[in-house]
Amino acid sequence: MGRSAPIFCAMNQKTRNLTHGALLAALYVALTYLQNFLVPGSASWAIQLRVSEVLCVMAFFTPAAIPGLTVGCLLFNVSFAGALPLDFLVGSAASALATTGMWLSRKWTVRGYPLFGLLLPAICNAVLVGWELSVYVGGGFFMNALYVAIGEAAVLLTLGSALYYTIKARRLDDRLFK
Repeated sequence: MGRSAPIFCAMNQKTRNLTHGALLAALYVALTYLQNFLVPGSASWAIQLRVSEVLCVMAFFTPAAIPGLTVGCLLFNVSFAGALPLDFLVGSAASALATTGMWLSRKWTVRGYPLFGLLLPAICNAVLVGWELSVYVGGGFFMNALYVAIGEAAVLLTLGSALYYTIKARRLDDRLFK
């Protein structure tokens, strides 16, 4: 069987990036609300296992993930009643920094495994969200940063790795993003 044509072949690059970004933003919001519905508060505890963060992996494949996931995080944090006052700014900044770093470091791998890139969301969120939690909740910056990093790393190193290898194994990166 021959190689299948890219799914979005009829779109120009600008329209394709806008579509990818919008889809990622919508998926991020929907997954985060679904998680909070199924396990109330689990996407906003100190050790967050926000499953929607797995979508950060898409930054290895398309730059559209940067604005898409930043907007998705912003939309969730602005619309979520339990969000802290600076969540919309701090969380969105952490998403923007992490996905930008992932896009820029997408070729840095250890035997084909993008370990550094997968840890970037944990690092960015630990620093920024850890600081925010220290301001609003207390408990000390180091402990808050550690809790945030643990949750982010857990999601990205497990579910994120699985998503990354699934996309690569099925060559979805070529079919969807080239």
